[in-house]
Amino acid sequence: MERDTLATLPNAISLSRLFLAALFPVVHAHDLRLLILAAAGLTDFLDGWVARRRHQFSRVGALIDPFADRIFVFVAICTLLLEGRVTTLQYFIFIMRDVATAGAFVIARSVASLRGATFKARFSGKLATVLQLVALPAIVVDERTTPWAVSVVGLVSLFSIVDYTVVLWRARTRA
Repeated sequence: MERDTLATLPNAISLSRLFLAALFPVVHAHDLRLLILAAAGLTDFLDGWVARRRHQFSRVGALIDPFADRIFVFVAICTLLLEGRVTTLQYFIFIMRDVATAGAFVIARSVASLRGATFKARFSGKLATVLQLVALPAIVVDERTTPWAVSVVGLVSLFSIVDYTVVLWRARTRA
């Protein structure tokens, strides 16, 4: 069942990550931050599970879920950057897939032979998001894990960028 409405439980669960994103920078207690990160990870799993279980798939939901993921991760990693818990280079490595995805979307809409391409979630992108959501608490718990956590996120993000680029390239139409 495909509904183009915002008023579904899976969409509400996805949108709750925007509230969690707003909460993350203002909460400084270590344990509460970990709880926020755990809640964000749980809602990322739960929105899809509920959508599948209730057959509540929609184009709106397909846009809201990754948008909420990106905003949450962006706010959390920006907060850690501003607090000096990650370096500027680590910050850019952490978000490089998100920047590349946004750039690819703009390019795909601007280049005639790519306009017909559809953006669908792929395993590599989901894995990169999961690793971001695992890396964030690791960084909060112990800053010594930051280089390793960021490196793993960076490698999987690079793989994801290549994966999506190949799929986009193959999807182009012959003009």
